[in-house]
Amino acid sequence: AGVTGTNGKTTSTFLLDQIWRAAGVNSGLIGTIGIRYGNQELPATHTTPESDELQRLLATMKEAGVGKVAMEVSSHALAQERVAATHFKVAGFTNLTQDHLDYHLTMENYFGAKRKLFNYGLAELGIVCIDGEYGKRLYNEISIPKRSIATNGKADWYFERVDQTPSGFELLIRGTDGISIENQFNIIGRHNLENLLLAIAIAHESGVDPLVIANSVPALTGAPGRLERVKNEKYLALIDYAHTPDAVTRAIAAVKDKGRRIIAVLGCGGDRDSSKRALMGAALNEGADIPIFTSDNPRSEDPAKILSEMTDSLKLKSGGEIIVDRKAAINRAVELAQPGDLILILGKGHETGQEISGVKIPFSDREVLLSAIKARG
Repeated sequence: AGVTGTNGKTTSTFLLDQIWRAAGVNSGLIGTIGIRYGNQELPATHTTPESDELQRLLATMKEAGVGKVAMEVSSHALAQERVAATHFKVAGFTNLTQDHLDYHLTMENYFGAKRKLFNYGLAELGIVCIDGEYGKRLYNEISIPKRSIATNGKADWYFERVDQTPSGFELLIRGTDGISIENQFNIIGRHNLENLLLAIAIAHESGVDPLVIANSVPALTGAPGRLERVKNEKYLALIDYAHTPDAVTRAIAAVKDKGRRIIAVLGCGGDRDSSKRALMGAALNEGADIPIFTSDNPRSEDPAKILSEMTDSLKLKSGGEIIVDRKAAINRAVELAQPGDLILILGKGHETGQEISGVKIPFSDREVLLSAIKARG
């Protein structure tokens, strides 16, 4: 099963893999965070491996008795035909928002790359989220057999009821073949409802019993670095991989709560789509109570230049700060935090390095955040 889209690929495939495992399937996982099958865990250099590496990996998984594989399929991989020799029983689509225009140049090219996955010869069935305009367009354009999912309105798979709880949601899902799934989903963030619905629809199409799917839902956990809580005794603190305008907006919206102040830290990567920087800056400034602008992976670019592109068009919110050094920015967020506040570190999530001037140095938002909290103690 291949999942593509701007946001949600990692979480959707993680959820699908967990449902399969709950059903007793020997499953494999390929994506941004890494490669996993059986007791094997391998690092990933790309979201989708190069074509020769991918075929070797799938062959190795097959030899190890893996029956199903959930993998992320990036727009770069589709444009470069890395998956051209791979046959997908199911292809899933999450959403399409601005990203990677440094490579694709236009949103039309970006959409065209994603659309390649939903052609005869590559995929047998498409499952498409139709919440957004690009999803609706994709669903209407493709000619392979297809199913629709929607978190807002009716589709082949949709939510009849969604009640928010402190730990997530109480859900009633309606699906194809008269399926009804009702249970607790213990992951925060309304955007994760889209990821769950896609994972459930794919699991059903792959032959998993609906009762097994329903029973697995309460135990599902999110992917590392995706609204991941950094456990400590002092503050509610989370890290997230959000690195597009839409993802920043969604991540902040997921933790919004009346009376709780959000202190959020964000940077933009260098040598990547520069046109999204002002949009990401605006999303942070609008959503966070105290926005702190900093560096991400500046790569070969000047971090100060990136920050100016994020903030020059903004009227910085009262209390907002610009701190070039990412460690100092995270320390400042902790320094500002009061009881009841939420600290949200955005952009790098699971990553364990920061690339500056061509050199990748060890850097973990999780570890830096924990260290700052302990130091304040």
